[in-house]
Amino acid sequence: MVTPRSWKARAGGVRRFAALVRKESYQIIRDPSSILIAFVLPMILLFLFGYGVSLDTTRTRIGLVVKDETPLTRDLAASFEASRYFAVVEGRDRRDFKDDLVLGRVRGLVVIPASFAADLEAGREPTIQVIVDGADPNTANFVQNYVQGAVANWERQRTNQGLALPPAIAAGQRFWFNPELTSRNFLVPGSIAIVMTLVGTLLTSLVVAREWERGTMEAMMATPVSAAELLAGKLLPYFILGLTAMTLCVLIAVFLFDVPFRGSVGALYVLSATFLMPALGQGLLISAVTKNQFLASQLALISGFLPAFLLSGFLFEINSMPTVIQWITYVVPARYLIPSLQTVFLAGDIWPMFAQAIAVMLLIGAIFFALAARNTRKRIN
Repeated sequence: MVTPRSWKARAGGVRRFAALVRKESYQIIRDPSSILIAFVLPMILLFLFGYGVSLDTTRTRIGLVVKDETPLTRDLAASFEASRYFAVVEGRDRRDFKDDLVLGRVRGLVVIPASFAADLEAGREPTIQVIVDGADPNTANFVQNYVQGAVANWERQRTNQGLALPPAIAAGQRFWFNPELTSRNFLVPGSIAIVMTLVGTLLTSLVVAREWERGTMEAMMATPVSAAELLAGKLLPYFILGLTAMTLCVLIAVFLFDVPFRGSVGALYVLSATFLMPALGQGLLISAVTKNQFLASQLALISGFLPAFLLSGFLFEINSMPTVIQWITYVVPARYLIPSLQTVFLAGDIWPMFAQAIAVMLLIGAIFFALAARNTRKRIN
């Protein structure tokens, strides 16, 4: 039964909570650093990943040595020159490219031997030599794979022209979800998780730690406001700020970077709102533990931004990491958001996958909030 006294107490709680949210909103608007971290820095990161960072290897400079000029070798050399993956520099001897390979002016060297045409006409399997710079393993693998692709494309053209027999087994390649294999299409959605980590963890830890430094947190706790009301009132504006920053990033990704969006807006917001739970909880816990802006910013970067960037599968495959590091990635919330965002953008709504990610992120968020509330009460008492 609702008595007048209990109704009045509830109404008072609602008014206190609304006042806290309004006060925190005014503080965000008046603080230039909050706008900088929430909107300017995310835009810089998004443009950096959209334009500056690319995992696509195109126009890689290679040296091409043709030992014997024949119609077959010239045809193969033309196949390399026509490839969009290579910028070809031709020479007569591989020793001419030694200094270029050492100095990094070319990333690889393709040598077509003098016996190439004779071996092919005699029915023997010809070979070409590929020399790559092993100091950069990724580029070396790219060069090797693209050389094989260029040779396979040349053989396929000869087969279509009736100049060669078709292979016994022909493998047809088809790439789902990202047919062009454009790295921007999965880098930009992943960078949105990095942006939300900045807003949720770094910004929250800085602002709340500043209130601990100034003593305003203790002053507010001396009022009738409960600890739960105080924490919720402080976090709600940052929750809305995080969703706003995410919305802006998605609009830029779709309309400026032409990243396909095949999922639903509802799934996008559910995943993003869920991710903000552990992000905000982590920022709140950091501020309650450190009570210092400098320490809070450093700890937020080390425990929030860097793991989201390095241990989430954003740039580096988790399965390729050492086993111990793979276990650590399970407590990184971005590990669950980044694949989900990439799926929403490139594949669509796959709710069994989303449900598992949402459950884990909510669990991590609940742990962070429980620790933050417990630590806040200890410091006040």
